[in-house]
Amino acid sequence: MISYGYSGLPPRGMTDGEFLDGLAEKGHQAFELAFTRGFSWKERRCAAFAREAADRGIRLSAHAPYFAVLTVADEDRARQCRAAIEHTVKLGAALDARTVVAHLGSRREEPPEALIDRMKRHLDWIASKVSDLGVGLGLETTGRVNHMGSLGDIALLSDEFPFVRPVVDWAHVHAISGGGLRSVEAFEAVFGFLRQRFPGWKIDPLHTHFSDVLYGEKGEIRHLPYGEGTLRAAPLVEAARSAGFRMTIISESRDAWSHDAIYQAISTALRDAAPGGEAGRAVGSGAVDLPVVPRAEETPDGYMLAGYDRKLRLSNLDKPFFPDGYTKGDLIAYYASIAGVLLPHLEDRAIVMARYPDGAEGSFFYEKHAPGHQPEWMPLAPLESAHKGKIDFVTARNVESLMWLANMGCIEIHPWLSRVGRPDRADFAVFDLDPAEGASWKQTAEAAELLGVALDRLGLAGYPKTSGSRGIHVYVPLDPVHGYGRVRRFVETLGRLLAAAHPGGVTMDRYIPGRKGKVFIDSGQNRAGATIASVYSVRPRPGAPVSTPIRWDELNRIRPEDFTIATVWDRISRYGDLFAPVLQGGQRLDEAEEALEIHPG
Repeated sequence: MISYGYSGLPPRGMTDGEFLDGLAEKGHQAFELAFTRGFSWKERRCAAFAREAADRGIRLSAHAPYFAVLTVADEDRARQCRAAIEHTVKLGAALDARTVVAHLGSRREEPPEALIDRMKRHLDWIASKVSDLGVGLGLETTGRVNHMGSLGDIALLSDEFPFVRPVVDWAHVHAISGGGLRSVEAFEAVFGFLRQRFPGWKIDPLHTHFSDVLYGEKGEIRHLPYGEGTLRAAPLVEAARSAGFRMTIISESRDAWSHDAIYQAISTALRDAAPGGEAGRAVGSGAVDLPVVPRAEETPDGYMLAGYDRKLRLSNLDKPFFPDGYTKGDLIAYYASIAGVLLPHLEDRAIVMARYPDGAEGSFFYEKHAPGHQPEWMPLAPLESAHKGKIDFVTARNVESLMWLANMGCIEIHPWLSRVGRPDRADFAVFDLDPAEGASWKQTAEAAELLGVALDRLGLAGYPKTSGSRGIHVYVPLDPVHGYGRVRRFVETLGRLLAAAHPGGVTMDRYIPGRKGKVFIDSGQNRAGATIASVYSVRPRPGAPVSTPIRWDELNRIRPEDFTIATVWDRISRYGDLFAPVLQGGQRLDEAEEALEIHPG
């Protein structure tokens, strides 16, 4: 739950391996490269250090030079600041770091609005250079009243830039609040603000700095040896456990003794807080490290979810659900953990449940009708079916809904392509690239690349995701003004053109034996009531793979098995929700139809 390390550089005369061995022997799991006064390392050195750190289970981060701030007005100096941050992020990529830390800078007696606008302009430039590297730019809270860097400032910038995250320097918050962090409740208030203002993937794990501090009326004066001031690690640890935060703590103390003392205080607090006070048992098996592990209390007929707003009865938590040993409880915990990213993609959509009562290797069935014993707090979506009349579909508006679905053995979640309010109008066109027998992942990636080029030529943005199995789904977000027939014609027409352009690799042949060795583009998914496995849905295959958004430029570098309920978290932490633009719509098919000579109606 809490990883600890400190900030600095390996001492001269010691090999990287010796230095990292020393960290590992002490139990440290993190280290921050302090490039605060300049760049003494190059990317090759960073990459070599990263390999040795990974071998020892040590997660790396980096700190940009102190002069590289975002509030600078002079353009020549601002250019140097931006270049320094860009370079640090590139070093961070070589270090395989999740976070590069930077300061915002002085207020310079200017209005906050003007400073925020200036910082956004600088971040626009930096984002154009590094936002695809998978390294978060961690903006650090300030410790001085004459500097920018409140959590509110950082939240404003984070709202606009996906690669920006908060870095909480507890000494700075303590100093600027006049020594306000003296109790568990004070730390909990900070965690509460973070959870309210930042998406979960930006604060899991939360990157933080820690040291004791001397402060005055204007904030921080200087670091102190641990114990000489009033900031303590124990209430921080207790508050983090209470709030359910995973966290990295980096000591920025000025002496080795303080690093060791802080680590000892954290270790003691963790040991003293270990199990006992929490209700019930963990839902998951512990076989996979998940951001959220709900707890449940045993009852005569199963378990009752503990610590959540809505009552939910759970059953058979230890039942094996995947051949790798993951349990039904692990599936429930996965959906609880992914809720913050997944729920926006399910909002106001009817859901078809793909239920596997005996796990991924057992028999399954699709269930459209709400079963009747769903919780009373779960809203239903009554929609007309051409064959069965009105059907009450389940929906998912909250984390408890997702856990209920998983408890029903619903491994896959299949939402409609349209919203409940406009069920006849699709929110996106879906290209389902399905490799037939004999077709490879390489062929599927090549077909997706060809589709990406075609969409770009038509002036449309598309967003690919792994199916979680062997295929690729490409979503084209649309304004909800197109009927399903119109969307299907567009997908089918473009699919046939791609098959004609690449007949050896792509097919639209509905005769299954005719698809052998090719990638089939299935346009039939674009019809009312048809569904496809949601983004972030688990698939019933070994390893519990997850349907995961990918970038166009990495189609040939990844494999669908790369992303599972155990491994998807690092990707989300690095890139956020790459499928978020799908929810924005903003596109219409008119010009593409004209280019393809499709006549509506």
